[in-house]
Amino acid sequence: MSKREVLDAIAAGVPTSGPRTVHVDVTNACNAACITCWDHSPLLTEPRPPAWKKRRIELATFARLVEDLAAMGSVRAVILSGMGDPLVHPDIYEMIALVKARGWHLTVMTNLIAADIARLVANVPDQVLVGVHGATPRAYSAFHPGWDEREFNVLCAHLRALAKTPARVRHVQVINRDTAPELVDMIGFGARFRADRVNFKLASLYGGTESCRIDDVQRRWLADDAIPRARARSAELGVATNLDLFAQQLAAGVEDDNAIVPIAEVGCFQGYVYTRITASLDVLYCCNTEVRVGSLDDGPVSQLWRGPAWEALRAQLRRGEYPLGCERCGKFEQNVEWSRRVREELGEAVWREVTGADRARVPARLPVIA
Repeated sequence: MSKREVLDAIAAGVPTSGPRTVHVDVTNACNAACITCWDHSPLLTEPRPPAWKKRRIELATFARLVEDLAAMGSVRAVILSGMGDPLVHPDIYEMIALVKARGWHLTVMTNLIAADIARLVANVPDQVLVGVHGATPRAYSAFHPGWDEREFNVLCAHLRALAKTPARVRHVQVINRDTAPELVDMIGFGARFRADRVNFKLASLYGGTESCRIDDVQRRWLADDAIPRARARSAELGVATNLDLFAQQLAAGVEDDNAIVPIAEVGCFQGYVYTRITASLDVLYCCNTEVRVGSLDDGPVSQLWRGPAWEALRAQLRRGEYPLGCERCGKFEQNVEWSRRVREELGEAVWREVTGADRARVPARLPVIA
């Protein structure tokens, strides 16, 4: 599906083909207990129940999903992740092979520790997003309670192996009280393992994890000292980063990366290009787990994609009526890009029509139609 076809579908309000990107959470299980994690942190006041943590997509179900997506003829990219870590799934390498066999661009999001690195390298994804969170064993073990320099050394060995492959390996560095002191060193760590990019983000904190956020002293130090030095270091070593965006986030004074975004000024276009499927087989309109359009138990994605729940949500968002959670849109950058394309290629009048700009409401507790 070309970008022009997507634009025509947005203008008409009716998808002419299926999603371009499909994000699949293959498991809720995780081998880590990251201190900031909403699902596995030891700081959570209401931990996830054991039954939830055991949920995963079975290989046969995943194979049927791949067949269905292939029949839609629109998919270009697949993301494999989890509310835990996808590499703990017992059939993950078979899943990777199924996706790669279709020629789709494959991204795997992982902490990398559970990798059978020989199998991963043998059929390497196009992109690997590695949750690193630290540049030394000190910060790494503080961020990952229960892990120590042994896991850090495993991470380094696996990153070294991936650096010898064609995969684009991106480091994700969540910044909290434990990792903030190593922000500059994270640039050198990225260079050491030939990272395609190092992405920084403030920890998104909730449900008891708020106690590990950066303090005011760290915030000032990051803005005034660490970020300028990190910029200089990245230029010196040739490491791409998102430091400009991270600096803006700090300057805005937000407490974490759940900053309010002006979604009503941009519009939502995910209903024409993207879907996410959870380990519980819920089919989501976007990355927001509350905006559900059905379940694989109800039918295949190809059937749900043009079903009443999805159509109703497209119409709702086209009116500028945003469900709760859209004010913290996890696909905001992608929506900004599609918004720009619609404006430039279809014109201001069409943009205002498809975004409901003249009647848009700031996200509130609107009902989700599903």
